[in-house]
Amino acid sequence: MLENALKLLKELTSHDYKAYIVGGFVRDYLLGRDSQDIDVTTNATPKEIKEIFEDGFLPTEDYGSVIVNKYGIRFEITTFRKEFAYQDHRKPVEIEYIDDLYQDLLRRDFTINAICMDENGEVIDFLGGRDDLERKLIRTIGDAADRFQEDALRILRAIRFATVLDFQLDSTVSSAILETRHLLGELSYQRKKEELDKIFASGHAKKGIDLLLEYHLDKNLELKNLSQVENTDSLIGIWSVLNVDSIYPFSNNEKEMMENIRKVMSLNNLDPMALYEYGLYVNSVAGEMKGLDKKQITESYNALIIHSRGDLDVTSEEIMQCLNREPGEYLSDIYEDIEREVLYRRLPNQKNDLLSYIKEKFASVC
Repeated sequence: MLENALKLLKELTSHDYKAYIVGGFVRDYLLGRDSQDIDVTTNATPKEIKEIFEDGFLPTEDYGSVIVNKYGIRFEITTFRKEFAYQDHRKPVEIEYIDDLYQDLLRRDFTINAICMDENGEVIDFLGGRDDLERKLIRTIGDAADRFQEDALRILRAIRFATVLDFQLDSTVSSAILETRHLLGELSYQRKKEELDKIFASGHAKKGIDLLLEYHLDKNLELKNLSQVENTDSLIGIWSVLNVDSIYPFSNNEKEMMENIRKVMSLNNLDPMALYEYGLYVNSVAGEMKGLDKKQITESYNALIIHSRGDLDVTSEEIMQCLNREPGEYLSDIYEDIEREVLYRRLPNQKNDLLSYIKEKFASVC
């Protein structure tokens, strides 16, 4: 991946432009971590970038960036710039293209995200990012409170990097979070959720949750149940406990999943009916949060006699013929009854046994 990234830099420099890999890819490369997308910074303007990479396109929010898909990699190529003032503690009101890498780096958030690499693979570090990587420290570029005032999402990014990388927050960053945390209320729920998803999905999710609680960000983020989250590495499980479906953006499928997880929290997750009605995943997530053995839940699920109504050894047509009746709502009642009896092993899942049971129990009420 690095080899192809350096090729792209050489395409830019061959046209007499400056170009560097910057940000997360270089940081992760130095840490020995995998990284997907690659950010490139250059003195070429978006128009000039698109003249070189004809299939490049501008993202929806134009901050002087061009997206280029090349060598099977997504590159975001951004022009050196200065930013002037910020709107809603999030977006720069005005940008100015410049021809100075150092000045471009000064507008970025954290030192560990301002390390560059040139076309020859040489690392360029004007702001002490490599030292902070070695010290495992999250430190802002410039005054932390100013950085957070400019863009309040950086508060959550600081928590996210400390969580994902298992780093510590610099003391000035800690103080600035406490000073500016109220600004989180001005961010969109979508932006906040994107950062929280990365925190909760991390292998160090507990550390992230502890940091959010330590700085009382649960109140600013409207996550009143955050202190109740425990014993889970499931992203959807954490959101289920938080119970903020009505304010944070989720798909209908996610909302249904979280509602089901909350329902089975009060059930026995080894019970055949609970496993049958809500499935293995929902019960596993809920069971994990209650400290149950996921392997035992899986074994119990696999041991079910049936896993769906279609597994029953009887059809609706056979039931109607047995009872000499036309289709009706009664069929649903019968199915629910025999599902329960079969699941609790009180009735064999054999056609003759099922029809005999149905005829004996339901013929008189039909």
